[in-house]
Amino acid sequence: MSSSVASTSRSGAEAVSKSAGSALAAALLGFFVMTLDTLIVNVALPDIGHAFDTGITGLQWVVDGYTLMFAALLLSAGSITDRVGARQAFAAGLAVFVVASAACGFAPNLAVLVAARLVQGMGAAVIVPSSLALIREAFPDQAKRARAIALWAMGGSVGAAAGPVAGGVLTVINWRVIFFVNLPVGLLALFLLSRTRRSPRRTDTGFDWFGQIAAVAAMGGLTYGAIEAGADGFGALRVIAAFCVAVLAGALFLLAQARGKSPMIPMPLLRARTMLIASTVGFALNIGFYGMVFLISLYLQQARDLSPLATGVAFLPMTLLTAFLSPSAAWLARRFGARMPIITGQLLMAVGLVILGLAPRTAPTWLVVVLMVPVGVGGAIAVTAVTALLLDRVPAERAGTASGVLNASRQVGGALAVALFGALVAQRATFYDGLRTSLLIAAGLVLATAVTSPLLEAAPGTRTATATKNLEKGPQT
Repeated sequence: MSSSVASTSRSGAEAVSKSAGSALAAALLGFFVMTLDTLIVNVALPDIGHAFDTGITGLQWVVDGYTLMFAALLLSAGSITDRVGARQAFAAGLAVFVVASAACGFAPNLAVLVAARLVQGMGAAVIVPSSLALIREAFPDQAKRARAIALWAMGGSVGAAAGPVAGGVLTVINWRVIFFVNLPVGLLALFLLSRTRRSPRRTDTGFDWFGQIAAVAAMGGLTYGAIEAGADGFGALRVIAAFCVAVLAGALFLLAQARGKSPMIPMPLLRARTMLIASTVGFALNIGFYGMVFLISLYLQQARDLSPLATGVAFLPMTLLTAFLSPSAAWLARRFGARMPIITGQLLMAVGLVILGLAPRTAPTWLVVVLMVPVGVGGAIAVTAVTALLLDRVPAERAGTASGVLNASRQVGGALAVALFGALVAQRATFYDGLRTSLLIAAGLVLATAVTSPLLEAAPGTRTATATKNLEKGPQT
């Protein structure tokens, strides 16, 4: 009898272990492919422009359509995950992402491609919080969960690092392949998810419809105005109208968070000093990194006549050294405190952007490749550190919301970088001057947030050790 009970217990434990392993693998693949798609498109932009006979404004929407919806819906995706369950939300988000990827690949014109990218961003917004919630359910033991999250973060890091390189390689075949590559990865993740247990649902979780609509309107208006300003100028009526919509919608969003019954972001959390500074740092870092990748991808192909493959290879030193050196954030935190890698990373990125922006037109391509390295490494160190410090400072029940706010602010930074910098380089005759101005603006913003970073609240007592352990999980993308 006891033997039978032991055998049943072992079988049950093995089933739980297999389910947890499948959940982790699915979450890792979903996060990988979602992060990959954030950067893989940049290298293919000139080919997409030729295919659809569109200029810089149309190409900006190919990038920002994805980032805009990702950022806007990320704030409420955690609430959606709680309402329907982590497994169910992840499956829905990934399915939407895969179908939208296929639509991107088959897009007959620019309008369909941009629309499909918007839908892709919607799916990606749900993938991020639901993948983390899936891991939390699968690994109730804290130590095992920490190791699982480390692997999950590694998936995102590999996706971010591989984006430009994979984009260059696949564009040699055809730019449409960069979207089709998502299909087998997504389908594999869905298969693995089918081997996991169904997640519980919380029917008592409210949803802030008014706040969500206001957030989309605010981000959409801001992005639309910035992109269209490149074609029509900032004095154009529709550009001014878009910025007015953004301001009004932003005010309504804040009102909804302060007065609403189920706000996406509780106002005390939004007003907290650490939350404000961390979000601002993340915003500036993504302006620097995503702006640089967008600009240099165009520059190497349009001004230096590099092929998509050669352009992808040009990003390889930055991506490899970023993956190799970013764990130094943990060493800096142990030796100097958790705030040190945040400041060091920002300064390193700013210096790289300044030198890159001041480099002469005749600078050899290899020098441009070298100067991208401190931008990528500095950004990875700072992002890893600020994420760890923030999550260590907020209550456990607010960790998901705080992470959503931080990542949303980062994605908004990335979207605005493409919109504003794209406007500055829209005219081919003044492309280089716009490139230089854009990089120096990004450097100035990163330096400004570096100055405020010492005001971040260091985690007290034992939490400092926790923050250091969080840093050792690897870069958060």
